[in-house]
Amino acid sequence: MRLPVSPAIGMALGAAALFGASTPLAKIMLGQISPWMLAGLLYLGAGFGLAVLRFSMRWSGKAPAEAPLRRADLGWLAAVVLSGGVAGPLLLMLGLQYSAGAEAALLLNLESALTLGLAWLVFRENVDIRIGIGAAAIIAGAVLLSWWMPVGASGPGVMLIAAACLCWAIDNNLSRRLSAADPLQIAMIKGLVAGSINFGLALSSGASVPAAMPLAASLAIGLFGYGISLVLFMLSLRHLGTARTGAYFSLAPFIGAALAVALLGEPLEWRLLAAGVLMGLGLYLHLAERHSHEHRHEAAAHDHAHVHDEHHRHGHAPDDPPGEPHVHAHRHGTLVHAHPHYPDIHHRHDHMG
Repeated sequence: MRLPVSPAIGMALGAAALFGASTPLAKIMLGQISPWMLAGLLYLGAGFGLAVLRFSMRWSGKAPAEAPLRRADLGWLAAVVLSGGVAGPLLLMLGLQYSAGAEAALLLNLESALTLGLAWLVFRENVDIRIGIGAAAIIAGAVLLSWWMPVGASGPGVMLIAAACLCWAIDNNLSRRLSAADPLQIAMIKGLVAGSINFGLALSSGASVPAAMPLAASLAIGLFGYGISLVLFMLSLRHLGTARTGAYFSLAPFIGAALAVALLGEPLEWRLLAAGVLMGLGLYLHLAERHSHEHRHEAAAHDHAHVHDEHHRHGHAPDDPPGEPHVHAHRHGTLVHAHPHYPDIHHRHDHMG
């Protein structure tokens, strides 16, 4: 049975569009800002921008119901910040110095393939034959991009961007552990901490703070391409799981490559089109997924935003918040049933075969 179209798919594609647009824009900024400084400014823009947004929403009473981070989440959050917030953007900024903008944008498809590989092989998320073939098509497109190097590209650029993709793939899989918590809070903390670290290291290495206009532009790119994009990505992780969210996120390089051609005047080569066809096929196979079987929900207790659907038939204490969605600690009883589902926070069960 085909899975229903989830609103989280739109969130994942929105995250991809924002992040994809940030790559060629960051390439433009590298002409005026050092790579390390730019990596710091992008995440500071995300952190400060989301802090203002979060404060405004709470002050106006329009903040959505979300579970806050708990003490047990802090170790996972630290790993996410270091891998995806510090190492990933720095390696990308260094790689952009050696690579054309369109090439760099499309090579970022490696992030989706590596995310899927880690989710499947290391974190044991279910990946069926259709999802596997889709991933193979995405990987084939990435290999095509790195095999025929255009004039001006170099091995170091490809290796640095691939290393950045690996850091983000690790980040994506670890972020799944945090997906029940407030995504705005997570993205804000990640931006502020990672941005401050890279900004401080850039200053200590002799980099200078850019002039007002490039500074403002870098912060704005960071807010949308790294901040709001990450919030949407975290929400998608909650409902779709890591592998599927990573697959939808593979749209990002198409956005980046198109902007690189339009904004930077880079040539539209046959290999970019061929890679696009392969990656588009992979994305289609993920969109056409079917997954329904009898499965068992073990008894569990946790805390996250929810409504009272078939997975939330619990009672309430007098001090639990009214209305839906709402947030409070609740317990799930054992449940066995069958329906179409994604590997969301309630469907991370084992599969036979």
